[in-house]
Amino acid sequence: MKKILSYFSIIFFILFLSNCGDKKPDEESADKKDRNMFGHYIPRGLTIKSDSLMPGFAMFSPSNSPYTYLVNRNGEVVHEWKGSYAAFNTYLLDDGSVLQGANDPDYPVFGFGGPYGRIQKISWEGKMLWDFEYADTTQILHHDFAVMPNGNILALAYETSSYEYALALGRKPEYIPRSGPWMEKIIEIEPQGARGFKIVWEWRVEDHLIQDFDETKPNYGNPQEHPELFNFNLGDSIPARITQDSLDILKAMGRGGRNLTLDNPHSDIYHFNALNYNPELDQIAFSSPELSEVYIIDHSVTTEEAAGHRGGKSGRGGDLLYRWGNPENYMQGDSTDRKLYYQHDIRWIEKGKPGAGNLTLYNNAIPMGPDSLSYSAIHELNPVMTEDGNYEMLSNGRFGPEEPVWNYVAKDTISFYGSFISGAHRMENGNTFINEGPKGRLFEVTPDREVVWEYLVPYRGNIHKPNGEPRNMMRMTYSTFRATFIPADHPALEGKELKPIDPQPEPFVMPPPPPEEDKKE
Repeated sequence: MKKILSYFSIIFFILFLSNCGDKKPDEESADKKDRNMFGHYIPRGLTIKSDSLMPGFAMFSPSNSPYTYLVNRNGEVVHEWKGSYAAFNTYLLDDGSVLQGANDPDYPVFGFGGPYGRIQKISWEGKMLWDFEYADTTQILHHDFAVMPNGNILALAYETSSYEYALALGRKPEYIPRSGPWMEKIIEIEPQGARGFKIVWEWRVEDHLIQDFDETKPNYGNPQEHPELFNFNLGDSIPARITQDSLDILKAMGRGGRNLTLDNPHSDIYHFNALNYNPELDQIAFSSPELSEVYIIDHSVTTEEAAGHRGGKSGRGGDLLYRWGNPENYMQGDSTDRKLYYQHDIRWIEKGKPGAGNLTLYNNAIPMGPDSLSYSAIHELNPVMTEDGNYEMLSNGRFGPEEPVWNYVAKDTISFYGSFISGAHRMENGNTFINEGPKGRLFEVTPDREVVWEYLVPYRGNIHKPNGEPRNMMRMTYSTFRATFIPADHPALEGKELKPIDPQPEPFVMPPPPPEEDKKE
């Protein structure tokens, strides 16, 4: 985890604002347009369109908006779906409907770290087909979900725990939030009716922990000898508790999340932020930016087997089959061996696309050196799999590969940079579609890393807080958590009229900055 030196930096980190402070001297000399991570006061809309583009559309949900838009290659909106709440991420189904993560306005307890609490299914015509709520005082949907071929949905969820519970699992006291850590689970949801559901499968991180702190606990052992388990004592010690006055000030400033208390900072210890399902392998990939690693587990196990270490096609129950990005986490290297820095959007390349079977991800904040700029990269990984569904380890005791088989980095390195959210995926023609999330920049690059299409989201919604107050547009004015390229021959688009809608949605125009902010820009 990142070393956090003060409570204010913690709050900024929770809100994904750790890179939004005053610019360093070397940043001042960087190109202002390209290094403007949030895209403020720069031209929006279509900026690059090359010849011979693959026919298709970009699908995204603007910040603070219930809408999901489908945009053609000219940057024109040709269709929209509208949910009931701010859309978090969206997946297009073959029948033209979408599944939207929806930001429930009144979920309790949780309030930072990407919770949203609802998934809504909306038809092409705009009818609400399913409205699923999973948000109470003990658990909540967060960040990402994946649609399975059978119509079920795999989703990430937080689970509350207590200080005493974490202590009983062998976590060091100085690492335990006073209200207890939020543990992670993956649930498989079977939709039923207009609002119903059934949880048909689940996996919990707490069943796959090891620790070398308290030998009286059942999960005591050497993490180096068990790379299939999470070391429960990774992280930073909990800072001193702030005062109620300080908490009141933070809330008055609109920072820290609506359910922030004196006791729950640092509860989000893993912050799983991406989920992907491979139906051919019956495996699940997911990402923890807090640990700077991506993982794969076996879905062929039963729920009972998922809680143990035996069973399934792999024979390893719910233990980790694969991990990559930070071998120091399982004591097979040091900080110099780290590859990932707060990564997002791990996913397999689907069958029929170049690189099929490989993994792609967005590596958000790669440092160039002490007290220097960070930059982003897209990686393509080719892990070697054995016949039994497991993954080979290298002779040095780490999971491979040593290096990605393909990378995208900006030509000047620093101009491609989004320190949080964001994503990337492979297209049918071999190009890679990228969402530079904080800026709301969607673009396409060739295998030779040439940018052939670029569009900066010009929209922002106007959803207000439950008390009627407007939401602060800064800094995440145009941010997009996830964006997807939809090919023109996608089954959902068959027979659909895809002309630009009239009128087009109204672009959001930034108000002029105050003089002092203008000088800083």
